[in-house]
Amino acid sequence: MQQWISEQLILLGLPNQYLELGTSVAGIVLLLLLASASHYLVKHRLLVLVQKLVQRTKNTWDDLFVTHQVFTKISLLVPFFLIIALTPIFLPDESLKATILVAIARVAVIFQIARVLSALLDVIKAIYQAKAKTRYMPLNATIQLIKLAIYLVATILSVAVIIDRSPIFLLSGLGALTAVLLLIFQDTIKGLVASIQIAANKMVAPGDWVELPQYGADGDVLEIGLNTVKIQNFDRTVTTVPTYALISGSFKNWRDMFNSGGRRIKRAIYIDAASVRFYQAEEIKQLTSIRLLADYLAQKQTELAQNQQQLGSAATDKRNQRQLTNIGTFRAYITAYLQSHPKVHQQMTCMVRQLAPTATGIPLELYLFSNDQDWVNYEGIQADIFDHIYAIAPEFGLRIFQHPTGHDWQRFAN
Repeated sequence: MQQWISEQLILLGLPNQYLELGTSVAGIVLLLLLASASHYLVKHRLLVLVQKLVQRTKNTWDDLFVTHQVFTKISLLVPFFLIIALTPIFLPDESLKATILVAIARVAVIFQIARVLSALLDVIKAIYQAKAKTRYMPLNATIQLIKLAIYLVATILSVAVIIDRSPIFLLSGLGALTAVLLLIFQDTIKGLVASIQIAANKMVAPGDWVELPQYGADGDVLEIGLNTVKIQNFDRTVTTVPTYALISGSFKNWRDMFNSGGRRIKRAIYIDAASVRFYQAEEIKQLTSIRLLADYLAQKQTELAQNQQQLGSAATDKRNQRQLTNIGTFRAYITAYLQSHPKVHQQMTCMVRQLAPTATGIPLELYLFSNDQDWVNYEGIQADIFDHIYAIAPEFGLRIFQHPTGHDWQRFAN
C-alpha cells in the first residue's frame, strides 16, 4: 500500500525530497478516511438494524442497552481497531508517525472499553432498581467505586502504552505513593465505609424523608452515592450532603412513621385560667344534650351521688362536695370527639392531657395520630380538629387565652 501511494505521488509530479513526507501524509489521510467510513457504516447502518431488533423483542432489559448507549459506545471501538490494524500497511513500521498514531489509537481503545464497562454497570443498576425488593443495598456506591477502579486501571494502562513500559512497572511504584493516594481519595474511602454502614444498619434509603438541619436539608432522598447524598427539599431544591455526614452526625428519618400507618399530632390549646369554674346543676342538664358527653355525664352524676351519700349531713355545704368543672368536662368532650373522629388512628395513643399552667394559661395538649400520612391531608385533618375545638370552647364557659390585641384595648377604652 505504501508503494502504491508513492507511485501515485510520483505520477502527480511530487518532488523526490517531499516523497516520504507526502507518502506519510497521504497514508494518514487515507487511514482516517477509512476509519471515518467504518464508523459511519457501523453507527448509521449496523446500529440502526440492532436497535430495530431490540425494539421487536418482548424483553425490556435489552432496551436498557439502547438507553444507556452500550451499542453506540461499542461501535466507537471499530475505527480505533481499524487504525491499529491498518497503520502498518499505510505507514512504515519504524516511523514516528506510525508509533504515535498507534499509541493514540490504543489509548482510545482502552478508555472506550472503560466507557463500555461503565455503561454496562449502569444497565445492571437500572435492572436492579426495577426489580429489587430491598432498597438498602449500597449498589449505587458500589457501582461508582467499580467505575473509579475501571478508570484508574485504564489510566495506568494508557500511561504504560505511552511510555512503552509494562503496567507492572508502574504498579510497583504505587507503594511509595500510598500516602498521597490516601490523601487524594480520603473522601471516597470515607464515603465507601459510610455507604456500607448505612446499608448494613438500614439507616436510610432512596425515597426516605430525612431532616438534616445542619445542612439545611429537609425532604426526600433521591440518591445515595459514593461521596454524596442528594436530597430534594420540599421547595424542589436539591441539597447535596457528604455521605459520611449521615454516620458522623445525627439526622431524622421519617420512614418508620410512614410504615406505622399513623402520623402524630401534638399540639396544645391554652385555656384562660380565670374562666375555669364549677358547673351549676342547670348547666349540667344543658350539657346532656351533647351526644358525645352523655356517657361521661351519666358516669359522673352517679359518682357525685355516691359521694354525697358518703358525706351525709356535710353534703349540704358545696365546698365539701365533688363538683364538675368546665375544664374537666371540656377535656372529656375533646377525648370523646377524637375517639369518634374517622381520621384519627384508634389503634394508637390518643389522649388529652393537662400540663402545668404557664403565664399564657392552662395548656390542654392533644396527643394523637392521624390515619392519613399525606402531608396535605394531615395538615387539613389537624386544622379541622382544632377549628372545632376553638369554636366549641365557649359552649363550656371557657376562654382560649390570647394576648390583648388592638381591638381589645379599643373595647376597653369605650
